[in-house]
Amino acid sequence: MLQNTYPGKCSGTISLEATLYRRVLPQDCIAFSSTQGRRLFKEAINSESNFMQIYFPLAEQFITQAEPAFCGLATLAMCLNALQIDPGRLWKGTWRWYSEELFDCCTSLSVAREKGISLSEFLCLAKCNGVQTEEYRASKALKMDQFRSLVKRCCSDSSEIMVLNYSRIVLGQTGDGHFSPIGGYHADQDMVLLLDVARFKYPPHWVKLSLIFEAMQQIDESIGLPRGLVILKSDVKNCLSQNELSKSMDPAAAKMVRSQPCCFGVTTIPPFHSSQAYIR
Repeated sequence: MLQNTYPGKCSGTISLEATLYRRVLPQDCIAFSSTQGRRLFKEAINSESNFMQIYFPLAEQFITQAEPAFCGLATLAMCLNALQIDPGRLWKGTWRWYSEELFDCCTSLSVAREKGISLSEFLCLAKCNGVQTEEYRASKALKMDQFRSLVKRCCSDSSEIMVLNYSRIVLGQTGDGHFSPIGGYHADQDMVLLLDVARFKYPPHWVKLSLIFEAMQQIDESIGLPRGLVILKSDVKNCLSQNELSKSMDPAAAKMVRSQPCCFGVTTIPPFHSSQAYIR
């Protein structure tokens, strides 16, 4: 028997049979560490075009989400650290660093822990933390060729990161809405590498661009809009005010922003005392 230690629930025991250890990737998803996955990586990185430049900064910061519904928050923390953005506030000890618990605006952590976040809330958090963003909803206006061009652009250097919001159902995976950054592109096979932060569930994997494009086109029932993508680019001077931020969002998300402080710079850094035994 295993001890149930989930926060907010009564303590007790659950049988090992009632728990999960990872999932098997569907046929259309190729595990990064598999023989085929390694071959794709080698081909992509050795190709003349080499759309794997973004892989290295992301790989340095690749994390596993801390909560089952924290895919959006974990993806954002991973990307901001990969872009070398200083959060301007404490993480732990004397260190400034991004982790999921720092994103307590646009929506509360308690709500995010229960329901996750939408693409609108992800965009809000990104802007709130001083990142330059480009948002593309996967509506009929976004064409496959345009999507491919954006993927190539973001994977050709390490200054921009593309984050996808998509439905796992289309990929044949369990669950539904999910966030993943793209860690590279194989031009000949027209496949992208998804660095899935739910590593307890699925490993990083390659998928066809057409399949992930279809997965992005699914409607997010929580806001009634198609899913899509956000391109993140370092712009630490661009910390928008709440009024500026709310103008760029849908009304429901904007109302949430106005009711809470901007997370960028909201926590001041307390003075350091030499008596504090912080491990550096």
